[in-house]
Amino acid sequence: MAAKGGHRRQVSIHYDFRAINEQKVEDITLEFFYKPHTITLLTVCVLGSLYIAFKRNEEANTDDNIWDGLLCLIFFFMIISVLAFPNGPFTRPHPALWRIVFGLSVLYLLLLVFLLFQKLSDMKKMMYWLDPELRKVGPDTTEYAVNCSQVTWERLWGHCDIFMFAHFWGWAMKALIVRSFGLCWTISVTWEVTELAFMHLLPNFAECWWDQLLLDVLLCNGGGIWLGMFVCKCFEMRGYRWESIKDIRSTKAKIRRAVMQFTPASWSHTRWLDPKSSKMRLMAVYLLLVIWQISELNTFFLKHILHIPNHHYLTWGRILLIGLVSAPTIRQYYAYATDTACKRVGTQCWVVGAITFIEAIICLKFGRSLFAQTQLPLVFLWLVFQMGMTFLCLYVMVYIAGRRAREETAKLNGSHTNGCVTRGEDGGMAGYDSVDSDFMPDSPIKRINPVRSTRLRTRTGKSNGV
Repeated sequence: MAAKGGHRRQVSIHYDFRAINEQKVEDITLEFFYKPHTITLLTVCVLGSLYIAFKRNEEANTDDNIWDGLLCLIFFFMIISVLAFPNGPFTRPHPALWRIVFGLSVLYLLLLVFLLFQKLSDMKKMMYWLDPELRKVGPDTTEYAVNCSQVTWERLWGHCDIFMFAHFWGWAMKALIVRSFGLCWTISVTWEVTELAFMHLLPNFAECWWDQLLLDVLLCNGGGIWLGMFVCKCFEMRGYRWESIKDIRSTKAKIRRAVMQFTPASWSHTRWLDPKSSKMRLMAVYLLLVIWQISELNTFFLKHILHIPNHHYLTWGRILLIGLVSAPTIRQYYAYATDTACKRVGTQCWVVGAITFIEAIICLKFGRSLFAQTQLPLVFLWLVFQMGMTFLCLYVMVYIAGRRAREETAKLNGSHTNGCVTRGEDGGMAGYDSVDSDFMPDSPIKRINPVRSTRLRTRTGKSNGV
């Protein structure tokens, strides 16, 4: 992202707590959307409450009154979130969106804490109040490991449903968030082993070898990881200079600039591990992988214990919420794990950590009869494998990072020997002043030569992405 007026802004790779917890919006061009409107908002809320209080049907039953009251409570909590909560590490498309996401995560955490003190029967009564159809739903005992020797194209195609599509795009989003082939593949492989270790508790974890290997690991996981990392690479190859929409003349370019407001303001390459990584940094990455596995397990255990079907809005709502909060959470955790200047985790990261462990406690409390069947030796072997596999992958990542660093050093030494500045094909100074002309002159964004961006990052240790 570039500053207003076309000047390019360099952003250091070092972060402090304020940068990841309360990111400021720079180069504001439309001030109306970023000015505080607290008095106006208060007036609208009070007038709306006054109208609803006296114009609602007084003959409404108790259930309708409770439901409307809860919706109004959530609405006011979101208003407070916009006014008081931090922006987090992101500002696109607008900081208010990420404040609302943070507010939803806080609200969900408070709900989990409340449910922790209830009985399972009372908890199910609340769910039945939300959706009476849940009374007819039992535990999911679907078994997929049936007739595994019969492998046909028809059967493979029959497994390609909406859940497989969601699985693929879920991994693409995970790759966009994590931005590391090594970590993504580690999570993918260890999760398949997790399914094997817990399929004696969750029957739907049992799958045929071709379903687990071909459809899950290679097609959904692998394809999603490749797509996500490909998009990351496209973003990393560009440096951005954002034009003010007021300075753009054509209507088409103005519309394009408005649409691009929903894209990242900047992008940077992540480096979770390097040859000089400390032991604490290794443990931080390992802890991330463990908590990730726990969060994934919570999804399936909550569905199984509370008898919530896969297609229910409670299931999809939770997955969508966790997906939304994962982006700022991983960003904050990355800064904490890789930068010694960042002394504490961000608030969104803290809330997500609390959500993960409270969910796990709820599963253990309400699923005592289920966890009584746990085969402890199998779980112990799973823990050992998780640790061994994770540290093996981390070692490989450190080795590859070291090799790439040596190659880059050798290239830099060679370039200094042959001359620092070379003439580009277009007659410009390659790596310094050549600007890609693929974009229109009045485009809201201009792309800087990737060679320049790479050299700037290599020489100064800085990145123009956040």
